[in-house]
Amino acid sequence: MAEQKAFTALLELAEVGRSNAKGLPAQVDIKPHWSGVGFSLFGHNYVAPMGEVAEMLEMPHFTQLPGVTEWVKGVANVRGRLLPLTDLAAFLDGALTSPWRQQRVLVVDVDDAYSGLVVDAVYGMQHFPMDNYSQTVEGGAVNEEIVPFLQGTFSSDSGDRWTVFSPWGLVRSEKFFQAALVS
Repeated sequence: MAEQKAFTALLELAEVGRSNAKGLPAQVDIKPHWSGVGFSLFGHNYVAPMGEVAEMLEMPHFTQLPGVTEWVKGVANVRGRLLPLTDLAAFLDGALTSPWRQQRVLVVDVDDAYSGLVVDAVYGMQHFPMDNYSQTVEGGAVNEEIVPFLQGTFSSDSGDRWTVFSPWGLVRSEKFFQAALVS
């Protein structure tokens, strides 16, 4: 009899548990996302693919170099490794617009190219649904010199436009390796 009461109590407890249980979460289709490092240049938002930026730095102390073009800021010692610093805006025939303390460095490390690209600001990782991508680069807002390094545009959920910029394309360009002044 005691065994019967215990079994009945367990059945009642199981029924109470089932009646108070919440359902499983609804099945949601997961959209694939693209991730990149957001930054500002010429007053516009750009995003570099995650795999093309090795790290982001505050502006390090650097030594200016003689006999180089105006877009080469100098060279910095970053953890025992010499990092050439390129003023990305000057390279693209423009000028940085932010104060020195806000400027940041995107470090590119591909093949034999280890270089720091100085930009106006870095916004960290940005994530976009893949269906928010357009292969066309919205014209008018970009400097013509930057166009060969652009790969399309993402729109964020808030409506902001982020143009995809390829640091690897930049550091592999012929002009990038012509840093010495020609006499």
